[in-house]
Amino acid sequence: MDKQTAGKDALGGFAPEFAALNDDVLFGEVWSREVQLSLRDRSLITVTALMSMGLVDSSFQYHLATAKKNGVTKSEIAEALTHLAFYAGWPKAWAAFRMAKEVWLEEGNTGTSDKAEYEKGLPFPIGQPNDAFAQYFVGQSYLAPLSTSQVGIFNVTFEPGCRNNWHTHHAKSGGGQILACIGGRGYYQEWGKPARVLTPGDIVNIPAGVKHWHGAAPDSWFSHLAVEVPGEAATNEWQEPVTDEEYQNL
Repeated sequence: MDKQTAGKDALGGFAPEFAALNDDVLFGEVWSREVQLSLRDRSLITVTALMSMGLVDSSFQYHLATAKKNGVTKSEIAEALTHLAFYAGWPKAWAAFRMAKEVWLEEGNTGTSDKAEYEKGLPFPIGQPNDAFAQYFVGQSYLAPLSTSQVGIFNVTFEPGCRNNWHTHHAKSGGGQILACIGGRGYYQEWGKPARVLTPGDIVNIPAGVKHWHGAAPDSWFSHLAVEVPGEAATNEWQEPVTDEEYQNL
């Protein structure tokens, strides 16, 4: 979560203790506890609680936007609000849907408008189509170099359904890669292990010699920073694609 100052900005002079609890405890501590619940889980819980109370106001719109940033897709929020309608009330659902439509623009899962809207929620630019490595990806990816000195850091963005091939980072010593997830929802999988769902704030440490792949969920854009870990004689070996069957079975 970004550092929260809404309480201090709005009520710092009138109710400083409440403002501090809002910014420092609720958002600074409770929302930051990702051991048991991810940011995505907390967003869905918060949206459910606010809609159930009928609080479909500016705070509800803020939490809808936060849910989208934390990887909740348009189809998922539509299903969640539909389910909630039967328990929280039909009029509340109509009000919630009107706000959700504004947050999840209806251009579909891909396309220029959706790309631009998704990029607004990222701290780094998406960059250009990743044409130099397109042969190692299923679907469209984008690459934005953020640092090419000292340590290589790249923002890699995947359109919905896009993923890279199985690959392995090699090095005589050191090497490997670190992924820092910054937007959307995706997957990471090591050879012979179940796939792991990734949402903003997740970190993946990939040692040299580990065969793996990563990419977007079928219905969500996905972005991560790829940090190249320095190593002796470091190379990257691209291997076979992740088949549609493997991907659909996740």
